[in-house]
Formats: sequence, C-alpha cells, structure tokens
Amino acid sequence: MKIATIIVRVLIGLLLLFASISFFFKLAPEPETTGNFKAFNMGLVASTYLLPLAKTVELLCGIAFVTGRFVTLANILILPITVNILFINYFLAPEGLPIAGLLFLGNLFLIYRYWDNYKTVFTP
Repeated sequence: MKIATIIVRVLIGLLLLFASISFFFKLAPEPETTGNFKAFNMGLVASTYLLPLAKTVELLCGIAFVTGRFVTLANILILPITVNILFINYFLAPEGLPIAGLLFLGNLFLIYRYWDNYKTVFTP
C-alpha cells in the first residue's frame, strides 16, 4: 500500500505541476471553449486574480506531492480545487471528466492514507 501511495502522490503532483507550469509559461495553447464553459472561463479570466491564485496553489501542492513534504497540508489545500475541477468538468466540459475524476479520487485516496495526521483536528 505504501508503494501505491507514492505512485498516486507523484502522479498527482506531476499533473498539478504540468498544469500550473504550462499556465504560467504559456507552454500549451488555450483549448477552444464553447457555450457555458466559455462564459465561465471568461469570468475566471476577467477576475484577474482567481485563476493565478488557483494555479499557484496547484504549483505549491504539486511540489509538495512530488517531494513528499507537507503532503498532509497539500491534500487539504488542493481538495477544494479538485472538487471544482470535477464539477466544472461534470457540468460544463464532460470530455475532461475522466482525468478530473481520477484527480479527485487520487486526492481522496491520499487523504485516506494520511488520515492519522488529521485525527487531532477532529478530536475534542
């Protein structure tokens, strides 16, 4: 189970690193968006701070996952972002749903594996 945890942690970390680095350095062209997803994406871009903030959190959590340091904190920080990625893909862009689902399930798996670190938060 320890090897599975390392594999999932590193794969999620690399995915987050790729997504954030390609956003900041414009390594990949922006995908063509249509309909409601285009309107949603235009709103994110118009806010000027929300997308860079989310990508910065993705970058920091990706580094934490790949290095294996602060994974407990990174799991909690990235959880709202993975939930939003899942919902955006479910409701607006279903073609990305398999990757979003795997990212969310991987995040839940890591939270489960590091659950002993969270016990003190939930005990009186």
